[in-house]
Amino acid sequence: MPNSRSRAADRPLARCLAWLLLGMAALFLAGCAGLPGNVQRTPSTAIADGADTTLGRLVKAAAPPVEAGAQPLSGFRLLPMPQFSLHARIELARRAQRSIDVQYYLVQNDETGRYLLRALRDAADRGVRVRLLVDDLYTAGADPLFTSFASHPNVEVRLFNPFPAGRDRFGTRWAWSILDFDRVHRRMHNKLYVVDDSIGVMGGRNMANEYFLRDGGSNFIDIDTLVAGAVVPRLSSLFDMYWNSPYVYPIDSLVPATGETPQQLRERFDRLTTGPEELHPEEPDSTDLLGNNPLAKDLDAGALKLVWARAEAYADAPAKALAPSEEARGLPADESRDSVLYNVRRYLRGAENEIMQTTPYLIPGRGGMETIKLVRGNGVAYSIVTNSLAATDESLVHIGYRRYRAEMLRLGVELYELSPKRVEQTKRFGMYGSASGRLHGKSAVIDRKTVFIGSMNFDPRSMLHNTEIGIFIFSPQIAQQLTSLIGFIRLDGAYQLQLGPTGAIEWVSPASGDAADTILHQEPETDFWARWRLDLLAPLVPESLL
Repeated sequence: MPNSRSRAADRPLARCLAWLLLGMAALFLAGCAGLPGNVQRTPSTAIADGADTTLGRLVKAAAPPVEAGAQPLSGFRLLPMPQFSLHARIELARRAQRSIDVQYYLVQNDETGRYLLRALRDAADRGVRVRLLVDDLYTAGADPLFTSFASHPNVEVRLFNPFPAGRDRFGTRWAWSILDFDRVHRRMHNKLYVVDDSIGVMGGRNMANEYFLRDGGSNFIDIDTLVAGAVVPRLSSLFDMYWNSPYVYPIDSLVPATGETPQQLRERFDRLTTGPEELHPEEPDSTDLLGNNPLAKDLDAGALKLVWARAEAYADAPAKALAPSEEARGLPADESRDSVLYNVRRYLRGAENEIMQTTPYLIPGRGGMETIKLVRGNGVAYSIVTNSLAATDESLVHIGYRRYRAEMLRLGVELYELSPKRVEQTKRFGMYGSASGRLHGKSAVIDRKTVFIGSMNFDPRSMLHNTEIGIFIFSPQIAQQLTSLIGFIRLDGAYQLQLGPTGAIEWVSPASGDAADTILHQEPETDFWARWRLDLLAPLVPESLL
């Protein structure tokens, strides 16, 4: 599978364009492969009501009393630091008693992905039902891993919107599916992890080294949240909506049988996931940025520390990723009342005082600019943190973003761009060392009382092509915590943009002490060739393809 240096973590299309010529040649040789028909998908749903499990009892004990007639509450703990976030997932798997439902855009065949699969395998061996749903975009070459994982009792693996042929390599997949491009470039971008229908983790992180400070080249600053209580059954139902949809395929319907026995497949899983290079991370030995203990410490003490609040969870319908191109039909983006986009816009446009937002890919488009103009016209302060050209893992997407920068600044939006060098120097979000820091968190704080955390970027791909999931937390305490985290990024790791006297964009690097700020007049931390390449490509890249 492609590693973090050869793939875009959340941007399938830009990498795919490089394979178009190969795909055109393959048309003359192979035609277009089709998905299997008459696929048997055994329906299943969440094992409901985990109140009598160990985790369920801990959640119930931690919950505050609810007054008669009041809405039930959910518990939250933000997970801004990668080692705490990975630790939480593994500890929940170790303590699961009934079920683990896992849904990710990416489960990479690297040390982190294999570490998770081993933890899930161990749970399944104890009798826990494990359902793993993965988008098929970045599974090239991983069929042996997933089929051997699925050979274990109590484990089932399904792939969303799969490639039917050429599965061993990223390029051959696209070559065989080039006539089906409008389908295969639409992906399931959701990230969800639910244990015993009682507690889970959701947010922006995929399961790969670079989301947990394990990559030698670049690592992501991201945000997840532990979630428990009333909203968890809703999350389970959203998982079921995908699991039982016609757009997912059991892995054995896509991969020819090898003739190996189940025992041989399980032995192969052991060979593929064990070795001296595999992860065996220790429990974090300190508290995180927000003063929280590692989850295992709280679980062992029987005192789960959570912030309790009302919450709403939404996910796009699975069919969104397979629908005919909306922009080609002249229709607006998905406006279903249950879609993530509809509800993000609803809460942003209802802001009264202030919006703070983080998104790694920022291409607001017509709808986003309408939202910005509306809230700024209402006197609402609006700040956005995104990646700089030096920080982004998708320079083509930066083309779309920079078309809007000056207009957003003229409207009074405060724009901040992540600086890889400054992230390397700070220790707040972990020890990045020489590895480049990149923003990946998708979040918003509205009026210091409403928080959004999810998988949706503020760009056309999330709005039009990919499915997304997100949660809204109505808690001033969680809002204050996320506000502080965003403030750390702005203070320690970002440039602030401004318009200079001539109207050109300037990048301000704040100085410490009494020294003057440094003002830069070109994309910081980039060389001439990176900027020249973008200028060359800019007229050739339509926004609808970013």
